[in-house]
Amino acid sequence: MNHKNILPLFLFFLTLSCQKKSETVPPNVILIITDDQGYGDLGLHNNPNIITPAIDAFARQSIRFNNFHVSPVCAPTRSSLMTGRYSLRTGVRDTYNGGAIMAPSEVTLAEMLKKVNYSTGIFGKWHLGDNYPSRPSDQGFDESLIHLAGGMGQVGDFTNFFKKNTSYFDPVLWHNNKQKAYEGYCSDIFTDNAIEFIESNQNQPFFCYLSFNAPHTPLQVPDKYYQMYKDINPSKDIDPELLPDDGMTEKNDEDARRVYAMVTNIDDNLNKLFQKIEKLGIAENTIVIFMTDNGPQQPRYVAGMRGRKGSVYRGGIRVPFFMRYPSRFKNNQEVDQMTAHIDLLPTLSQLCGAPLPNDRKIDGRSFIPALEGQTLPQRSFFSYWARKFPEMYNNVALQKGDYKLVGKTDFDASLQQFELYNLKKDPFEKINLVDQDEERATSLKTEMDELIFELSNAPNLHHPPRISVGTPFENPVYLNRNDAGGQRGVWNQDELYSYWTVDMEKGLYNIKFKFLEPLPEGGDMMLEMGQSINVKHNPQPDQDVLVWKSVSFAKGPFDFTPFYRKGRNNYFPFWVEIDKID
Repeated sequence: MNHKNILPLFLFFLTLSCQKKSETVPPNVILIITDDQGYGDLGLHNNPNIITPAIDAFARQSIRFNNFHVSPVCAPTRSSLMTGRYSLRTGVRDTYNGGAIMAPSEVTLAEMLKKVNYSTGIFGKWHLGDNYPSRPSDQGFDESLIHLAGGMGQVGDFTNFFKKNTSYFDPVLWHNNKQKAYEGYCSDIFTDNAIEFIESNQNQPFFCYLSFNAPHTPLQVPDKYYQMYKDINPSKDIDPELLPDDGMTEKNDEDARRVYAMVTNIDDNLNKLFQKIEKLGIAENTIVIFMTDNGPQQPRYVAGMRGRKGSVYRGGIRVPFFMRYPSRFKNNQEVDQMTAHIDLLPTLSQLCGAPLPNDRKIDGRSFIPALEGQTLPQRSFFSYWARKFPEMYNNVALQKGDYKLVGKTDFDASLQQFELYNLKKDPFEKINLVDQDEERATSLKTEMDELIFELSNAPNLHHPPRISVGTPFENPVYLNRNDAGGQRGVWNQDELYSYWTVDMEKGLYNIKFKFLEPLPEGGDMMLEMGQSINVKHNPQPDQDVLVWKSVSFAKGPFDFTPFYRKGRNNYFPFWVEIDKID
């Protein structure tokens, strides 16, 4: 054969082989989510006062979903993101008060991808359970580096709580369920460890969940970044019509400066990550997603939308969502069809060749048809936010097509007390159409009622997940304030009567009760478990830690109810360590 003909033939088969390989090798997945970063906290979204060049450039190279929705607050969003299901189905009904523990029977993105041989890692915020069997390691993650509870330095994150104004710096984190001290700023730590995970797993399919706790409060940021913003006016060159209706106070301005500084730090970290995947040569076959978990907590620019974090108006639930997957989809395109957090699991199931769970209802759907030029079928999307469970009809909404019914009223309100918006014509939700379109409002309210009834009766709400105590999978067990139930608003109060729901193994235990402040002397430490009550008198003054040795417990599900009683006052522990010794 003529040698001149061999080279083209060789190149043809080489190209064919590479194409075949790219078609058969599952894509890597990097899911990036930030905490309390609103739609307006990006330069791309016409905010002239924030510096986000890396995210903006990434978005322009990506598919931009302009109508993407999440839950109004963080733990519900994260449970839906992980499972493709409304949060109430997963057992997640709150951000604390014992309502942010996801049922271990749920199948997460990590578990789904592990079934097709993905390596999995989480770096940052989990907020779906801090104890076995609901930790990341119990829900499909090979490597986990997280803080506890819903935020670093919050009451549930007891390893950093006492650091107060420096909790984001040099934190004590949990690496593969073990406490470990780190040096540096939290967002830098999570990014660097995520990059190490990616480097270690670059030769096999991996799922990296980079879940920043920033720019959630407390608004702590390295001074280098604060200096970029300390003198700016966060409202400068923004149409006043697009700013909060009640204006911006000086505190709002200062909060915005700090949030913007935290976001710019994230932007620098993501620039490092994006450069790394390019350098490793894996960018073409890697799905990279950037999103946020809900609207902003503090008043600031949110592109004119109504509401913010906690609200079912668009400012609370419409967020940025950018996805880049170069080997499959062309970059720099937009999707205006309605999509949501519940859609991510079924979409990644399809893209990664990982079978969906078939023994439960998946509320989401794959949005791949929208990327291929098809129109997604019309569907309804339910939103709510209230402590404990949905309130009839306070802060609930149902969106279907261009229309959205909002309830911000009483349980026995008439239809006329609801709000109906045409989002296509009225994206800022200002023109209430309920009187002009009563038939549509009635239909949406009927569907809303049916869905509230269905979700409020989900099995994981009737039989909520419990913290397992005394198993070989976690010993000792630390019970923190984030997971304490009972009354609303369990936080950092000294005087409180509350409990943790546990599943106890029979055995002997050592128990340490840690209180926020020294206890009054002469009271009694009490522990109620079912029909059993243990009491021990405390004659010592100025103690904030009480230790019990060799306490015998029976096996069973209990409300673990510890309190220190002095007179009529009850003091609830800040955290409890339970160590099974036999």
